[in-house]
Amino acid sequence: MTYLLAIGTGKGLFLATSQDRRNWEVSTPYFAVSGVYAVGIDTRRSTPRLLVSADSAHYGPSVYLSDDLGKNWDESHDTAPIAFPPDTDATFKRAWQFAFGPEEDVVYAGSEPWALWRSEDRGRTYELNRPLWDHPHRAEWNEGAGGPAIHTIVPHPTDPANMLIAMSTGGVYTTTDGGRNWTASNTGVKAEFFPGDRQYPEFGQCVHKVSRDSQVAERLFLQNHGGVYRSDDNGATWNDIAPGLPTDFGFSILAHPKRGNVAYNAPVAFSDNRFPVDGTLRVHRTEDGGANWTAHDVLDEPYYGIVLRDALSTDSAEQPGIYVGTRVGDVFVSTDDGDSYEKVVGHLPDVLCVRAAEV
Repeated sequence: MTYLLAIGTGKGLFLATSQDRRNWEVSTPYFAVSGVYAVGIDTRRSTPRLLVSADSAHYGPSVYLSDDLGKNWDESHDTAPIAFPPDTDATFKRAWQFAFGPEEDVVYAGSEPWALWRSEDRGRTYELNRPLWDHPHRAEWNEGAGGPAIHTIVPHPTDPANMLIAMSTGGVYTTTDGGRNWTASNTGVKAEFFPGDRQYPEFGQCVHKVSRDSQVAERLFLQNHGGVYRSDDNGATWNDIAPGLPTDFGFSILAHPKRGNVAYNAPVAFSDNRFPVDGTLRVHRTEDGGANWTAHDVLDEPYYGIVLRDALSTDSAEQPGIYVGTRVGDVFVSTDDGDSYEKVVGHLPDVLCVRAAEV
């Protein structure tokens, strides 16, 4: 079995392979003049497919596919794979997320500007979800610092009609009817940047990431602009689980792929500097749904690279790997559930996202 680690950076995609997750071979960059904001590794068929969102200042944004682990890329499209209909008066800027649900060939993409896309041919062509695009709340969504994007898509593992999405800055929305209707689902999530009497609005929260528990589908973990939360009712309500963390600010949160109630968080100092807390790269783990957190050093030396929302990821192994990418171009892996970490590669460009799988 080969482990594949896809690393999206501000200047291209790097693919790393390993047999043991200790020794890695790292490629030269693909799409080297592009920012790679999203990568998907679809292993639901015998031939894995890589999906890459590459945004080039020269060529513009597109989605590229490979069915041979990066040896060849499909860059020829009669039409752009993701393109807004003319009546929307919108232009596709980039994809921020790929997600795979229980339907074998269906791929979802979240984009900037705020839109959800569905593909029924494994990511070759996409159709806009019009009910979300035409949602009456849209006029009141605001751009977060990272842009007006749907950056999180969380399909239900068994029910294709059930999905959660999150955006900056609009919050969490859910559907239970396959995307025909969408409901704001932010009850209990604070929008601390609003005036005091408006800090718990129906929508408008700056949600940074959501991850679903592997054992209880209705349980979700959420990292907000300020706040860390858990839901036990599929996002209908949220409870504060930040106590025990050194700060409630950060970008990433990750549920363990095999163990219920286990999640990981990489806190960031809530200041204009936005460095790791105390200048130390740490990942915090909870084993009881957020009641308690323990800190584990990734490095035991001063460090100033933070972890972005999609740069904390896992693979599908029986003993999963936990992967951490940073804004100073380093990637680390843990193969003991986050007790300790080893470096995969360093000195890359700014790491925007990581994805890993057995292939």
